[in-house]
Amino acid sequence: MKVILATLNAKFIHTSLAIRLLKAYSGNEFDIDLAEYTIKDPVMNIVSDLFQRRPDVVGFSCYIWNIEETIKVIRLLKKVLPETAIVLGGPEVSYDTQHWMERVRDVDFIVMGDGEETFHQLLQELSGDRKFHFVFGAAYRKGEEVVINPPRPKSDLNTLPSPHRFPEDIPNLGKRIIYFETSRGCPFSCQFCLSSIEVGVRYYDIERVKSDILYLIEHGAKTIKFLDRTFNINRSYAMEMFQFLIDNHQGCVFQFEITADIMRPEVLDFLAENAPPGIFRFEIGVQSTNDPTNELVKRRQNFAKLTRTVTKIKDSGKIDQHLDLIAGLPEEDYATFRKTFNDVFALRPEELQLGFLKMLRGTGLRNNAAKYNYVYMDHAPYEILGNDVLPFSDVVRLKRLEDVLEKYWNAHRMDHTLEYLVSREFDSPFDFFQEFGDYWEERGWQRIGHQLEDLFARLHEFLAHRGLKRPEVALGLMKLDYLLGHKYKPRKIWWEDRLDKERRSGYFKALAKHPAALSADFAAYGLDERELQKYACLQVLPFRLGDVLAGEEAPAEPADQGGSTVAAAAAGAGDLATAGAGADVAGAGDVAATAAATAGDAATVTAGVEVVAAGAGDAATATAGADVAAFTAAGQDVAAAPATTVDAATTAVSLSVADPLPAAADTTLLIVLYQQNEDERPVFFHAPLAFQ
Repeated sequence: MKVILATLNAKFIHTSLAIRLLKAYSGNEFDIDLAEYTIKDPVMNIVSDLFQRRPDVVGFSCYIWNIEETIKVIRLLKKVLPETAIVLGGPEVSYDTQHWMERVRDVDFIVMGDGEETFHQLLQELSGDRKFHFVFGAAYRKGEEVVINPPRPKSDLNTLPSPHRFPEDIPNLGKRIIYFETSRGCPFSCQFCLSSIEVGVRYYDIERVKSDILYLIEHGAKTIKFLDRTFNINRSYAMEMFQFLIDNHQGCVFQFEITADIMRPEVLDFLAENAPPGIFRFEIGVQSTNDPTNELVKRRQNFAKLTRTVTKIKDSGKIDQHLDLIAGLPEEDYATFRKTFNDVFALRPEELQLGFLKMLRGTGLRNNAAKYNYVYMDHAPYEILGNDVLPFSDVVRLKRLEDVLEKYWNAHRMDHTLEYLVSREFDSPFDFFQEFGDYWEERGWQRIGHQLEDLFARLHEFLAHRGLKRPEVALGLMKLDYLLGHKYKPRKIWWEDRLDKERRSGYFKALAKHPAALSADFAAYGLDERELQKYACLQVLPFRLGDVLAGEEAPAEPADQGGSTVAAAAAGAGDLATAGAGADVAGAGDVAATAAATAGDAATVTAGVEVVAAGAGDAATATAGADVAAFTAAGQDVAAAPATTVDAATTAVSLSVADPLPAAADTTLLIVLYQQNEDERPVFFHAPLAFQ
């Protein structure tokens, strides 16, 4: 008897743990092949592939994201292979089984709950006496009647063979996300979640877990995502696993779902001290900060403790955090959800996912949908269309917000820009994303594709339409983010650059001759003028970039009142900060403090130029004149600077430019370098151009 276990994954990089668990349990007795497709694959292609294999039994693993496409496959497959037995399993069909047997009459069997033992016994009956009434945990057809057998007791997880040791998986371990479970069940009772249905938590033996993970790492796994609903519910188990993964990661990345408000301070301290940067990623379900809502869905959450945990993890700079929100929960109207969003956004997670309530079969909230006047989709994913406090019109608006949140914040294309906008220009982060989302819809952009340049240009158009207090700052930060978003020096820009070739060459010539004028870190690269032309982008911004990145909105004082900060920004793409001269390069997503250059790095370059703003938001231009532009270390008296300081008298650089324009006192020279570091991330430097 030939058996195929199939599923339609959401993406190609995903792998199905479920079908591997079933094969591991039954593969020694039956001829079982695995077949993984995606929900984007044409139905005919899937059916053709299965048809060519001529299976006697096909089992499909079903979830809300694939059930509708799976049904299409089943109906076609049954037409061309009418004698093939079709078996469904998975969380989507384990509840309301009668409905599925009636809706999809081409399905012969449904396996409910833990499937390993049930599916194995079902195969034995299919190949033997066909006494299906003995198969606990299964539903089947008896003529026109649907028979649903009693449930099977929960499995002892330590009796299940490992699903991670198939030789045929080895070539793809480094190309796919590997899903892994160390436990089943959840201790909580959230009424919107299927995990609340199973009471208690069952664990695999920890030594077996370690052995499987080590096998995966040694055979090339790069990303392992743990499916445990609350990885840290058992503190000693979690701590032992964290230590094991730290000791054996070999560059593999591990993703966990954790409950943040129960994370003990000693665990946070341990991770901050011992976790290598970048190997752990935490997913934290916040869902709502509205206490009445959390009470109604039986969700116990201490937001103050959650905030402490998220903040401490972020401060460590070691672990990326993905926080989840759910719009549409009971008694969460538009206004209270705005507060929820702002509460959570204030934590500045690396990713904030806004989801919409799904009325999953079997959950308490679906069973009580009428109580809150829920209207929702008839078919998967059963997303809500509204309830008694959140009408469909508000759901649609939140959808717009979610769209731009995903495109901009979660994609990390404009971190500096967005931080400035949500902190300085808009009343709240929610208001920025909502207004932008509404404008996006109004312009019809949701119906067309978007290149990187388009995303910047569309944000710029929205901001120009809406109006800002300091549009030149927003534009300058967008330029910075755009330049940092490229691995190589970009060939085109989306803004009109008013710094002509002659002026740009003058800056490069001066920087090549006196690089320490910008910073010691910049000078360490040792680039000549030709290399700067090839590997550097230069912009002159009409504001103090260092002040803006440090969160200081007030304009800097004029240079003749005490000099200005030389900020040597050595940061990777996406960083929200600059580092002082001699500081380490900040990692992606880090938030470092802007530091003034030390006395030993102070340098002054006197040039017969003045730097002027060419208009709001446009790059400033350098013009000939008697005014002196100086790079001056903050707080340093140039005359008293150490011997390492470049002598202004010997470093005069003259730029012969015409057409002088009015001078701008607050101006920044920005340099972005490409292809200079092993990680190939761009690095940027900036210094104010002060007037004396």
